[in-house]
Amino acid sequence: MPSNLFLLAELTYPEVAALPRDIPLVLPLGWGYDHSILIEHLRNPPLIGLLPALPFGWIGSGLEVPQPVFEAVLRNLLGNLLEDGFTQPYALIPDGLPLSPDIPVLRVPLNPLSLTQHLSRSTQLFSLRTPYSSLPTNADLNKVVLIPIGHTEQHGFHAPLSTDTLIIEAIARGAAEAIPERATCLPVTPYGVSTHRRSFPGTFNVGGRTFEDFWLAVIDVLGGRGFTRFYLLSGHGGNCSFLTTVVKYAGERHPYIFCATTGLYLNGPKGVAALEAKRTSPIGGMGHACELETSLILTLRPELIHIERAVDETAFIATPSYYMDWIEGGALIANPPWDDDTKTGAYGAGSLGTQEKGEYWLKVAIEEKVDHVMEIHEQYRRRRERRPERGRCL
Repeated sequence: MPSNLFLLAELTYPEVAALPRDIPLVLPLGWGYDHSILIEHLRNPPLIGLLPALPFGWIGSGLEVPQPVFEAVLRNLLGNLLEDGFTQPYALIPDGLPLSPDIPVLRVPLNPLSLTQHLSRSTQLFSLRTPYSSLPTNADLNKVVLIPIGHTEQHGFHAPLSTDTLIIEAIARGAAEAIPERATCLPVTPYGVSTHRRSFPGTFNVGGRTFEDFWLAVIDVLGGRGFTRFYLLSGHGGNCSFLTTVVKYAGERHPYIFCATTGLYLNGPKGVAALEAKRTSPIGGMGHACELETSLILTLRPELIHIERAVDETAFIATPSYYMDWIEGGALIANPPWDDDTKTGAYGAGSLGTQEKGEYWLKVAIEEKVDHVMEIHEQYRRRRERRPERGRCL
């Protein structure tokens, strides 16, 4: 990769805060661009930041949602950069793609050779080791479609912006690879919802309603192609309530499908037991940029963790019905400002993360998702048998 390109999502948020605000920041639609042409378009500046790529949604991506829905996502993400003071945000798009004229774009031809090189040496190009760029085909119609959704946001002083994306991509792909005859996996989407976006640099926010519209449109498209089983997996807590709304709308809209989601990972009986078996932090030690997430990134991308910078923050304002841990506790649901509880952006004890814990927790998280896939198949089968008159419950 040219020396003046860097990967924004591999930085920590203090590093993002220190970036000059006049450097170009580029959001690619997919992969396979010729970086030399990109650099030429930008007149060879000293630094160019590459954001995590959007994997689908636009015309020609293979999984197109209505253009107004996709453009709302793009506007919100580029608008986040403008709000943070960056003066040159762009969408990197293929030649010939129609987009509304208010969206700042750089048009660069796709280069199949560049994509091949990208897949073989992706740690140099984007924030995922091997971007999973294939989409389900008709051969996958009887499988559960795993839909991993991460996020790009601050993770304290020591962990990268890509933490949530890296983790859920590894869990989803691990599950699909464990049972390839029963599940297929979409490419991970690296953006979600952070209502605390303005509190810490480097944090993006698609916007709750835009997020819901986009994912409901994805289910509409895949359901229209004949897919009937879906599992929306989130690596980021801020996505979860919105994905619950998507599932509710999808179930009403498409009674012949079975569409499910869950809160993050390691939150069922098997996962909870696994956390208790290895954790060394007390309640409050697992929430965000914590013992768990730090351990998982030490397993997946250890070079991105700066453990010497970790600041443990466990002094969440807790009451009997509202407190913070990995499985957020209490009867009350609220959304107070993060700044009330954390000075560094972390919730939990990141300094206690280890690779050994991460390897164990990743293994159990994959097993948990495999169990969920099998349960989705069972739900779909039994419901199909109970109501054959619905016709489309194939």
